[in-house]
Amino acid sequence: MSDNEPSTVTAFGAQRKRAGAKVLQLDEGQVRDAYRRWAPVYDYTFGAISTAGRRHAAEIINAGSGRVLEVGVGTGLALPNYKSHLDVVGIDLAPEMLDKARERVKAEKLTNISGLYEMDAGNLSFADNSFDTTVAMYVITVVPDPTKVMQELARVTKPGGEVLLVNHFSQDEGVRGWVERQMAPFADLVGWHSVFDVSRVMVCPELKLIDRKALRPWGIFTMMRFRKDAASVSQRPEAAE
Repeated sequence: MSDNEPSTVTAFGAQRKRAGAKVLQLDEGQVRDAYRRWAPVYDYTFGAISTAGRRHAAEIINAGSGRVLEVGVGTGLALPNYKSHLDVVGIDLAPEMLDKARERVKAEKLTNISGLYEMDAGNLSFADNSFDTTVAMYVITVVPDPTKVMQELARVTKPGGEVLLVNHFSQDEGVRGWVERQMAPFADLVGWHSVFDVSRVMVCPELKLIDRKALRPWGIFTMMRFRKDAASVSQRPEAAE
């Protein structure tokens, strides 16, 4: 079975059951608190582990053009990887992380970063069809309402544009599955859900999965590329290019 087949992913996700894990629902305050704690050490801990995924996503985005929205920009680790022909906007919920991102932009003289904003990924303050590419790296397991975030990513992406996710998706089998289930009750402390099924991002009919692959290190993270199907999008009068 190919990872490029959306129907395969949908069926795969529908079969997964998480009955053995107690999953906490994070709220916005818990996310802010968690990432306020992470901000001073993020670059040297999880940031180091996630480097390969960020670079891989940036390589794909650099092959395109136009406006790019990075949702969950954090401390700005990915920002130096974007080429200068792109117009990049970043948003994050945690002001402490954004402060570090702004310091990075200034220190590295990144002239293609046109804005960094404190904003909720589930309630983006951008018009419909505003970006050619929207990317969320290591974000979707953090947010309180993943469905709402996916809908917002789809909304602000132009028809024909792409939505990229880089994230951890959990599994049932083996030691890794057991560890993920044991970590699930502590989501409020670590700031992300260890138990998170891939089916939870397959919620927008206008987003067609065009690629899915495991990333280094050790296949813990997965990149998913979606293209927004213009034919399935209802054109609303208030939508703005």
